[in-house]
Amino acid sequence: MSRLPAQGLVAAARGWRGFPVCKSCAFRRFSIQPAQQKKIPNRYLGQPSPFTHPHLLKPGEVTPGLSQVEYALRRHKLMSLIQKEAHGWDGLDHTVILLSNPTYYMSNDIPYVFHQDTNFLYLCGFQEPDSILVLQSIPGKALPSHKAMLFVRRRDPSRELWDGPRSGTDGAIALTGVDEAYTIEEFRHLVAKLKVESNVVWYDLTKPVHKELHSDYMQHLAEIKARNKNHIQGIRHLVENLRLIKSPAEIERMKIAGRVTAEAFIETMFASKSPVDEAFLYAKFEFECRARGADILAYPPVVAGGNRSNTLHYVKNNQLIKDGELVLLDGGCESSCYVSDITRTWPVNGRFTKPQAELYQAVLDIQKSCLSLCSPGVSLENIYSLMLSLIGQKLKELGILKSSITENHFFKAVRKYCPHHVGHYLGMDVHDTPDISRSLPLQPGMVITIEPGIYIPEDDVSAPERFRGIGVRIEDDVVITEDAPLILSADCPKEIYHIEQICGRSS
Repeated sequence: MSRLPAQGLVAAARGWRGFPVCKSCAFRRFSIQPAQQKKIPNRYLGQPSPFTHPHLLKPGEVTPGLSQVEYALRRHKLMSLIQKEAHGWDGLDHTVILLSNPTYYMSNDIPYVFHQDTNFLYLCGFQEPDSILVLQSIPGKALPSHKAMLFVRRRDPSRELWDGPRSGTDGAIALTGVDEAYTIEEFRHLVAKLKVESNVVWYDLTKPVHKELHSDYMQHLAEIKARNKNHIQGIRHLVENLRLIKSPAEIERMKIAGRVTAEAFIETMFASKSPVDEAFLYAKFEFECRARGADILAYPPVVAGGNRSNTLHYVKNNQLIKDGELVLLDGGCESSCYVSDITRTWPVNGRFTKPQAELYQAVLDIQKSCLSLCSPGVSLENIYSLMLSLIGQKLKELGILKSSITENHFFKAVRKYCPHHVGHYLGMDVHDTPDISRSLPLQPGMVITIEPGIYIPEDDVSAPERFRGIGVRIEDDVVITEDAPLILSADCPKEIYHIEQICGRSS
């Protein structure tokens, strides 16, 4: 296959297509080890570095807690998966291409806070927009041997004056440990070499992450490659398979996110009073997360008082919660690229009414039973089936469902009062690895949520009047282990006694 010429890797002075390339990149052996660690430039880059943010990153870390070696190992594992997928495709070379996110704008020239595409981020840790990660097989070497290249925005003092510093090619290599880095404009030279039939391109054609980069560089290439069977392949499903199992370092990041969020919940419960504005609890929760080191909230939180808790994705958070009502808060934070997702329901005046306590305890009992099933070999679908059965039993006990209901109508009736699944995968995204089936048996290292709920709308005349307008959900984050599940949100109170103690302190 025609690609970056081998002699260009040796002739460091010329580099690839005449582009300058550093000698350590040109002569080093490509492996799961990152390039011999270069000194981080003594300037601000486009993201925190060990030089500018020693309180966040140790030497050799790309993002907090995650080293260049860990990112290199992820790329090595991805190429190993490609090696398996491409078994029997003899004589072909392989190039993986992932695009970063663009900058999105709320109006004219006012940008939203940039958030990187998580598949791109997972493989290199680079947090600037308008970038491309390329992993290429090496001529004469079998996969998973490869080299990693970043194409990034060039340094531009006039733009950096307005938008902040850019890492540039030298900063990108030194920070991430990839083999080579070039400016984004130079990517067109690589594209020209990928049009030959002997190269399989692994790229997500159907859902391009960055529409402009796709249009400028990838669309025409993809159309050419698509004419040849197997010469363009999706890559997202392989990256998601890797992301599904968390490393020890990733779990440590998620422990921090879980602890920060649990503490924020406690402080928000403590600040509850009646009446209280949903917006106040929203602001309190976000403040407590950020004050403890969270980067951002993981998603717009649900802060739903009274009957509004029966709207599953209620995010207006602009009503007054009255004395005697419950508030359902579904919130989480993002800390060092990993997120939490916790839900608690509590009385804003500090005391559950009898109907509230009955419904709450029913959900709590169901949740504990579901948590006990979180072990290797069981799937989220298995736990969901158990949840539906247990909700149905509780609804009968509470008189919400008739005990004489037929089996044919039982699960339909249950889903009326709990229309969502028992949980989802969790990681760098809230709904992590969305293409992975929930029927997959759980394995150690997976992280999931367990979040049963019962929702009784105030206009449901078929339910006993005392329960109408009450919605309860309890959600925890769970790491699957060989032994008992590790509850990342264990510090967040959920027993009625503990919640009333905390809320009562504000009275």
